[in-house]
Formats: sequence, C-alpha cells, structure tokens
Amino acid sequence: MSQPTSFPKDKIKILLLEGVHQDSIKVLNAADYHNVELLPHALTEEDLIEKIKDVHFVGIRSKTQMNKRVIENAPKLMGIACFCIGTNQVDLEAAMEHGVAVFNSPYSNTRSVAELVIAECVMLMRRIPERSHNAHKGEWMKDADDSYELRGKTLGIVGYGHIGSQVSILAEALGMKVLYYDIVPKLPLGNADAVESLEELLAASDVLTLHVPADQSTAYMIKDEQIRQMKPGSYILNLSRGNVVELNDLRAAILDGHIKGVAVDVFPKEPKSPNEKFTSPLQDLRNVILTPHIGGSTQEAQQNIGKDAAVKIVSYLDKGTTVGCHSVPELSLYSSSNEKTHRILHIHHNVPGVLSSINSTLSSLNVNILGQYLKTNEKIGYVVLDVEKATSAEALESLKNVDHTIRARILY
Repeated sequence: MSQPTSFPKDKIKILLLEGVHQDSIKVLNAADYHNVELLPHALTEEDLIEKIKDVHFVGIRSKTQMNKRVIENAPKLMGIACFCIGTNQVDLEAAMEHGVAVFNSPYSNTRSVAELVIAECVMLMRRIPERSHNAHKGEWMKDADDSYELRGKTLGIVGYGHIGSQVSILAEALGMKVLYYDIVPKLPLGNADAVESLEELLAASDVLTLHVPADQSTAYMIKDEQIRQMKPGSYILNLSRGNVVELNDLRAAILDGHIKGVAVDVFPKEPKSPNEKFTSPLQDLRNVILTPHIGGSTQEAQQNIGKDAAVKIVSYLDKGTTVGCHSVPELSLYSSSNEKTHRILHIHHNVPGVLSSINSTLSSLNVNILGQYLKTNEKIGYVVLDVEKATSAEALESLKNVDHTIRARILY
C-alpha cells in the first residue's frame, strides 16, 4: 500500500481529533505515515488554530469547526478528512480558496442508520416508549390499544439514497409496502414503488421516514401543511438533518392526536458537549423517541468510517487522488509506473489561460511532460503532471510562480 513520496513521510504531520477509530491509524501506519497524533476530544477555535499551525492533514468528526479563520491560519494544511457523513462543520468555500482537499465518508454508516429506523418503527407502533416509561413508574399497561404490526403497513421514504434504499429493503423483509419520493429518478430495490410527488407520498404513508441532505430545498420541508396531509394516526421519523422538520408544528400534531408517534435523532440546535443542556419542543410527549444524533453511532460504523476516511487521506497524499473530494476537483489517479518521472500537483484559480501558462512554463524549461491530468470546478482547477525527474525541482519552483496559482507541490 505504501507509495514513496518526495517529502519524507515522517515529516507529514497528521492530527486526528474526537477519538476517531483506531483502525484509521492502522491504515495510515500501513502506508508509512507514523507522525500521527490522536486526541479524544474536539478543540476550541483558539486551541485548534494553535494546534494545526504545522499540521498537513487533520481528521475530525462533527464537533470540530473548521471555519474560515481556522483554515486561514493553517499554512501547511493540505487536507481535511471528516470521519462522518457530512461536511457541515467545514467552510468549504474557504477550503477551496486555499486549495485544501476536504473528504468525508458518506456511506460507511448507512446500515447502522437503517437498522435504527426499523427498530424505531417497531417501537413506535407498539407504543414501547410510553409503556416503558409507565413500567418504570410502576404502572402496568398490558393491553393492545393502538398497538400494531409493521406487516401490511405503508412506509414512505423521502430520499431514496444509500440509507433510504437500505431502509426500503429491511422494511420490505418485514412485510411493509414501501413507497419513496426523490427529486432524482432512482431505480427501486425489491418491490418498492416511486411516487410522483411528496404530497402523494404523505397521503399514502402510515409511517414517514426522512433521509435527505441539508440544503435550501429541504429546509423545513415538513411543516404543518405537510403534516396535515398525512393520515390521522400516522408516524414520522427524522434521522437525516435537524432543520428538515418544523418541530413546533410536529408537537402540535402530536398533542391533538393527528400524529401518533415520532422518532427524532437530529435537531436544529444540538449541544456541543455533554455538559450543555439539550432542549426540544418534543420533550415530555407520549410515544416520542428522542436520541442524541446517534443514528450512525455503532462500533461497526465507526470502524468503517475510520478505514474509509484514512484510505482517502493516503490516496491523496500518495497519488493525488481526489475522488470524493468536496473542495478540489475530482481526479482518479494511479501511481506512475515510470521510475523516471516525478508527479507535480498544481491547484489554481479557474480562469482562462492558466493551463496554457503551465505548459508554456514547462516548455521554456525544456521539461518533458509524460502525463497530464486536469479537472476544474466553478472556482478552481487541479492539474497533475508527471514530468521527468531531472527537471522536476526547477519545474516546481517555476509553476509556483504561474499567475493564479493557489498551491503546488511535488508528490514523488
């Protein structure tokens, strides 16, 4: 797995925060990256700025905030690995402006979330939360009132991506009818059926589960109007993003009986530490499950995330690969098999003429280009050049001076 690099690997400093899984260190060590520091907690903005001044790659989970100020004060930072599904805790614009590659692990905990969805469906339809609560108080609620099997009920899935589709398969195995709505056409798995609109899905669902990203189109997409389109006595689960459901409207629908049960794992405002008190409009309500954003918090998921994110770190440091990157354009690269070449990575603002300047600069130095790869997005361009070893050092220094260059370095 190890790939030689021009910059000694023991000089590449990697900082991992928030107690990411130990398997991530195993992956890094296997690739000969041993200058790795693992901290069990997040850092405040000031502490983080001080800590990453000489760090080349930082690994974080959801509590660490890589904002613009932090990124601007990390001159050696080449990349950020988010050991979680999202990248909301990273200022992607700032990362892009500074040529910092940002990776995450969007699919490693899908099974964990899907299993919790199904478990909560069972719990809600059997009224387990309130029965458990009453049993703890010494009350014996042995009856079948408002208790139902999942079999034969209709599950509506909003967002038929990696998690939604796994929920679909598990629900169907339990005898549920599965409908789904997604703004992007998706082929169904099993016997699930797509519907044409959210309104159609709401009206048909006994249980609604949400699996959508956080963006302008999904912000508070489930409000009073949408809740009232559902069947009286239906159920709602949100294990996606905290701003997808208007919780005050949901509370009102629970209190008047229109919604019979709710499970929520994500919230508009979540505590930053165990010492901060959690509050929600859904507290102290019957048949409501509130969990502290633990949909993907299983040992298996954390292990998978640890491996996946660490592999992306290694692939970028060893080969320049940016597949799955949110800030630098995506390139899938292999190590050069030609022992006579060095690889140069060049990140620049996406303006006309930069590639021409790069090629002209190398031509003026009589540098022979044996391989060239280019990808751009709306703001930056990423060029990978395999050039002859004899001229690589001079070529790198010249490319650093090309107009609109953000950063350039020799990989190997």
